[in-house]
Amino acid sequence: MKGPAAQLLRPRRSDFHALVLLALPITTVQVGLMAMGIADTVMVGRASPADLAAVALGNLYFFLVAIFGMGVLMSLDPLVSQATGAGDEPAVTRSVQRGLLLAVLLTLVASILLIPAGQVFVLLRQPSEVIPIAAGYAWAAIPGMLPFYAFVVFRQTLQALGRLRPIVWTIVWANLLNLLLNWILIFGNLGVPPMGAIGSSLGSSLARWFMALMLLLVAWPVLGLHLRAFDRRIFERGPLFRMVSVGVPIGVHFQVEFGAFAMTGLMMGWLGTISMAGHQVAINLAAAAFMFPLGISGAAAVLVGRAVGEGDPDRARRAAGAALVLCVGLMGATAALFLGFPTVLARAYTNDVAVLTVAAALIPIAGLFQIFDGVQAVAAGVLRGVADTRLPMVLNLIGFWVIGLPVGGYLAFGAGAGPVGLWWGLATGLAAVAVLLLLRIRVRFGRVLRRLVVEEELTDPVPVRRGRWKRLG
Repeated sequence: MKGPAAQLLRPRRSDFHALVLLALPITTVQVGLMAMGIADTVMVGRASPADLAAVALGNLYFFLVAIFGMGVLMSLDPLVSQATGAGDEPAVTRSVQRGLLLAVLLTLVASILLIPAGQVFVLLRQPSEVIPIAAGYAWAAIPGMLPFYAFVVFRQTLQALGRLRPIVWTIVWANLLNLLLNWILIFGNLGVPPMGAIGSSLGSSLARWFMALMLLLVAWPVLGLHLRAFDRRIFERGPLFRMVSVGVPIGVHFQVEFGAFAMTGLMMGWLGTISMAGHQVAINLAAAAFMFPLGISGAAAVLVGRAVGEGDPDRARRAAGAALVLCVGLMGATAALFLGFPTVLARAYTNDVAVLTVAAALIPIAGLFQIFDGVQAVAAGVLRGVADTRLPMVLNLIGFWVIGLPVGGYLAFGAGAGPVGLWWGLATGLAAVAVLLLLRIRVRFGRVLRRLVVEEELTDPVPVRRGRWKRLG
């Protein structure tokens, strides 16, 4: 094939159309999930400062524990989308059922890790009045771990199949239920004693059960095709191991990225309360804008994987190019907004002059790293579509922990740049990851694209990863 890498940058109008149709509902779902967290924070903030701090600490610990499992289950993106493109329904069925098996195993691991939350907070020298509440928050999240992971399995499967309406409706109703549960459990209504932050976590666990069960019910005409008949082959160690070998690097990738942002927040706390408050304002704005590339990333993984499964490598390359172009355009617009109106945006969160000053200094930097953050997220999704997950994990680790965090630490504490220095470190790390992943896409998409079939061993003596690969144009 002549110049396959160059084709990546020449998507057609139909490629953008397919991408937008899929990315919009995925983004809507991401915004809905984020809205649940915002509602928890706002409502707990009316209980007490200690409860609010406990939610921040407990939620951080929860996601540090849970995010790895989310990544592992995202191995369903390439497996289901490629199998769908190839018309291999049995492979879709086994992938979904293996996903649920992994969800059970990941629930056991995550639940065990949540139990010692109190001791971890003591070791981290957190405020003594916050520790018992934050530990209770983590414990109350344990009953919701299984539905949390089951929902991820159902969501990723439906995304890969292009059936997103049930997910959107589930998120809408889950947000309404979450508000009701917060009103009852946080403040003690309808005869229930007020539980503050712990009530918020318990409400989230109940809402997660609702999300998993409602999505299963609403999407049963689709999911039932793959769940009615139990396939014993899901326990075969070889295919299960190969599925895990795709998912574990994604989990580590997520853990590394989330950990870098968490570490930046921790170092920001060393600079004082005002710095931490300004950081929270800016990071909240950045997180809201990040929902767009996150949706594009999910759509790109599906479209690239489906094209690979169908044996259409040209379309896979065009889908990747469309995702990157759309991402740069959208994040360029948010960057302009952040660069042009930092003080206006900060005033939506605070009127405190000191906090406003810090936030207004950080928001323009957020505007600059928005583009890099979006590109690295979409690039990871593109590579996930072809089941390329190991090297992106390593590149992510290098960008954040070898480059970004050391640069930020030096600028903030060695060069005396303070909060701005830490954020320039984040921007440097994100830029490094974005560039490295783009180079990986150029190399990977310049080669023959192959479908991964985990059921059989690979006979090629020089495999990219274990599994049987189907050669495509």
